[in-house]
Amino acid sequence: MFSKRPLIFAPMKVYYVLLFLISSLYGFSQGEEATLLGQWQDSTLVGSFAHKNAYNEIWGYAIPEHEYAIIGTTKGTHFIEVTNPQAPEEVFFIPGKDQGGIIIHRDYHDHEGYLYAVSDEGNSSLQIIDMNQLPDTVTVVYDSDSLIKRSHNIFIDTTNALLYSLLSRGGITNFSAMTLFDISDPVQPKYINQYNSFGTTRASQVHDAYVRDNIAFLNLGPDGLAIADFSDPMNPITLSTLTDYPDRGYNHSGWLSTDCTNYYMADENHGFDLKAIEVENLCELEIGTSFNAEVSSSTSIPHNQVVACDYLYTSYYYDGLRVYDISDPSNPTLSLFYDTYPQADSTQFRGAWGVYPFLPSGTILLSDMQTGLYVFEGMGDDCFNQAPPACAMQNCLSTATENLENIGQIELYPNPIVRTFSIQLNIEKVVPNMTLSLNSLSGGVLQQWEVERLTSGAHQLSFTLQDNIANGFYFLSLRTEEGVRTFPLVVNKK
Repeated sequence: MFSKRPLIFAPMKVYYVLLFLISSLYGFSQGEEATLLGQWQDSTLVGSFAHKNAYNEIWGYAIPEHEYAIIGTTKGTHFIEVTNPQAPEEVFFIPGKDQGGIIIHRDYHDHEGYLYAVSDEGNSSLQIIDMNQLPDTVTVVYDSDSLIKRSHNIFIDTTNALLYSLLSRGGITNFSAMTLFDISDPVQPKYINQYNSFGTTRASQVHDAYVRDNIAFLNLGPDGLAIADFSDPMNPITLSTLTDYPDRGYNHSGWLSTDCTNYYMADENHGFDLKAIEVENLCELEIGTSFNAEVSSSTSIPHNQVVACDYLYTSYYYDGLRVYDISDPSNPTLSLFYDTYPQADSTQFRGAWGVYPFLPSGTILLSDMQTGLYVFEGMGDDCFNQAPPACAMQNCLSTATENLENIGQIELYPNPIVRTFSIQLNIEKVVPNMTLSLNSLSGGVLQQWEVERLTSGAHQLSFTLQDNIANGFYFLSLRTEEGVRTFPLVVNKK
């Protein structure tokens, strides 16, 4: 398995290699070394002042008969044609607004044939690059800091044409943990709103995010994980937060499984495991299994994760590419590995940065901070052509309605609630009695109010929470003899 390289290993790697060889003799599976098809780097690039890395994020893009790796550097954005993966070739280059050692990383996402590019350092900008004229050319059609000067990461909900700018600086808001933009016109982004709190969690940042069907999984760095429904971007609803879990550290990034049952999450801390968070019920998160790079080093550290079909692709700083079979979420198994950083591990940040597995050919792209682009043979699962199934996640705060025909529109305000709240409703005919209950996310009744005989017409009812009701997420249920309506409710006492 290691025949492609001389058997010369850094001291921290020796134990892993011996363990692998010994386990192979006894038939245990430790995965296979990935097949390296090609590599690209530019020796003229300078490393960053902070981490000595010339390279950072990786993305991919394809048109008929052509595939491209898109890699960020301290200089800008490089388009590398990988149609022939054995001979990667730079075909286009877009200089960053700011360049050189001050730049640590850039980030990318595409939508409708346009590449969106940001950087988290320097006097940078949001760049929008038109890729619709490939293979002939790419063109910068937007380059401005009026909305985004710096952004740590971006994620685009392509279904709803929404760009999430994470740890966003400059522009309208100057700073926000997260800012949302409408890109329904791909070359004219429009500011929607900024967000710094999720439920009762005041977030210092949203470091990274994954969004599907308006449900945003938000990695809050030192503040844990939040899951929010952005169906109404002006009034998003925080469904749950996770601030206490094994190996909690700097909550860096994650990706939702194809079947929407697990969120695979990494804390960017040396020696910390990857976590599978069970998310079928978005308001009752369960900690599933945890796993790692299967090396002996206490300084092993995961960076970014991507799920494609039944595989989790992870870029481990010192340990390179790791591909796990997650067809059985309770038992992830290592399928492929490739170490792009043969030097000894340390407590700094070196090696593999990002991974991209979505090209039609199935080839896997990986970026290494010091040595550039790697192109690997893929898993052979034709994932690009397989449409993901519809999500079955339970949006537990959605409004439920059952047969309350005698009651018209119901308004609950304010929400979030500080201590008191009001309900405004219109009764079409007499309601002999009505019960309101404040319920926990698991259904337990925490407080209840009885309302006697409501005549037809408009009514405004006011209620006060008990002192022992803590800040958090709840259901408010309104029940009559005809049925029940349930509303999401947030308590945020000052």
